Amino acid sequence: MRRSFTPVGVLLVLALFSHVPRLIKGSSPCKRANSAAIRPHSVSITEFGAVGDGVTLNTKAFQNAIFYLNSFADKGGAKLFVPAGQWLTGSFDLISHLTLWLDKDAVILGSTNSDDWPVVDPLPSYGRGRELPGKRHRSLIYGRNLTDVVITGDNGTIDGQGSNWWNWFHTKTLNYTRPHLVELMNSSGIVISNLTFINSPFWTIHPVYCSQVIVQNVTIRAPLDSPNTDGIDPDSSDDVCIEDCYISTGDDLIAIKSGWDEYGISYARPCRNIIIRRLVGQTRTSAGIAIGSEMSGGVSEVHAENIQFYNSNTGIRIKTSPGRGGYVRDIYISNITLTDVKIAIRFTGHYGEHPDEHYDPEALPTVERITIEDIAGDNIQYAGILEGIEGDSFLNICLSNITLNITSKSPWNCSYIQGYSDSVSPETCEPLRESISPYHYSDCYNLSSHLLNSSNQNRGTWFLSW
Repeated sequence: MRRSFTPVGVLLVLALFSHVPRLIKGSSPCKRANSAAIRPHSVSITEFGAVGDGVTLNTKAFQNAIFYLNSFADKGGAKLFVPAGQWLTGSFDLISHLTLWLDKDAVILGSTNSDDWPVVDPLPSYGRGRELPGKRHRSLIYGRNLTDVVITGDNGTIDGQGSNWWNWFHTKTLNYTRPHLVELMNSSGIVISNLTFINSPFWTIHPVYCSQVIVQNVTIRAPLDSPNTDGIDPDSSDDVCIEDCYISTGDDLIAIKSGWDEYGISYARPCRNIIIRRLVGQTRTSAGIAIGSEMSGGVSEVHAENIQFYNSNTGIRIKTSPGRGGYVRDIYISNITLTDVKIAIRFTGHYGEHPDEHYDPEALPTVERITIEDIAGDNIQYAGILEGIEGDSFLNICLSNITLNITSKSPWNCSYIQGYSDSVSPETCEPLRESISPYHYSDCYNLSSHLLNSSNQNRGTWFLSW
């Protein structure tokens, strides 16, 4: 059969496929982690005098063991084995080419004495502690400038024993920002898998300025009313994979970040190529997946799919503010199931919270090319509260194949946004009611093939039939 090519048809096809190759050819950071890789050298923490009674402080034992294993870093690496027991410790450093392995009944307990969590400088992309001006407490498990680090086991537990920190936060008796449970800085080749993390003093897992990070098959829990106990926060990092996780905490389950106002703009380290899939969880106060609010270095190429959130405040949220600068672009979220969630989709353009008075209120963020599709929700109060910034509208917001059972009489509230929609129930707000047509595919990031095929069938001969 001879094909007919009209000028308009050719231009549409070229526009469509000029957008597709980088999505298809981009390398995925997800791969099945070989967390059981054999290290040629292995020791048990008990060989360094550690006592797993939940009372004896084992900080020195962890430090000495890792210092000893450092001599094997250039000989294939080493494994530190933590057997069954309750191993109380303060903060300790990891090294490159190390596997930290927790046995099934092993529990690493964070000390309840704040003196066992050293005070360190703030992150340069934040300029100060996230909660208080000045410095911050170092995480329980910490590492910087590392490569090839595995934190894994047979579903052992790392318990931050965060209740003291939460009380100090509520009573405003802290001198420095609370510590994370695990923080890795300026590192690459990181695998965190097959473990349970509970009761973090602050954010739970925080890779910052990192590359090639896999967080796989972990459970993260903290009381639903615990303050700011985020689950996993990729921060100014690239090539990050988060998959097969269950998270139930007092703040965002996943929060993607890249620095805070003028400090993040100056540091200029974006967060990009983030894959999130097969995630289940709940948060009564915050969002299942959040971007921001600290996003001044930029966030792009985030793909999330096969997600279930229940008993939560918000499903998907983007948070930013004048003064942030930076950008959030090329975000694709699909195949989401929501149950008993207050707000399915929320964009907040005036989140506020600035590190100091030196931020530039004219540094406006760019939010564009956000595609959300294949969403089902039951007992949802609001479908969307989408609030951009006057004079800085959020652009090319594309919603497709969304069906929500809404309890509110006003399902959508939108301002300063622009975009398109297709098959959204209840009907979306006026700025998004223009149907997604072939002319919009270059605007709608990574729009799925089922909508493409539907457009081909229902909208005539714009697409070439091969």
